[in-house]
Amino acid sequence: MTLAHAVPSTVRASGSRWLLLGSLALNLFFVGAGIALTIRATAEPRRWDPNVFVRVERLASALPPADAKILREDMAARHDAIEAAQTRYHNAREEIHETLRHNPFKVDAMRATMAETRAARQAFDQVIQGVFADAVVDMSPQGRLVIANWHTGFKSKASRD
Repeated sequence: MTLAHAVPSTVRASGSRWLLLGSLALNLFFVGAGIALTIRATAEPRRWDPNVFVRVERLASALPPADAKILREDMAARHDAIEAAQTRYHNAREEIHETLRHNPFKVDAMRATMAETRAARQAFDQVIQGVFADAVVDMSPQGRLVIANWHTGFKSKASRD
């Protein structure tokens, strides 16, 4: 008689059942976690969008309605200038990528492209900052506080009151 014959089959079957049940539970957990992460990833909007109009609209939706109207109107009044400056900046950034792809690489061309990109970025910043400087003059203190705290994630005591 062997050891397998000496141990009753109910003991072996019981241990196998627990192992099977544990394996099934662990697999179900991982499948559920994977589904949850997939749903969460597709449901969350992008945190940063390169289009300034999208970013400003997100900001405007967080403002009090009267302040949001002011910001939207100022953006609309300068839409063409903002669009042109944004397009110049994005095109200049793409030129850096193109310069990097050239073979043989020319460092002077890269420096010139970077200088153009800096100038385009500065022009873009001036247009956007001009819109905000003009808009916040007419906004409420609460609206200005929302703008001041927009990127930091910090909420001061005044913004909670």
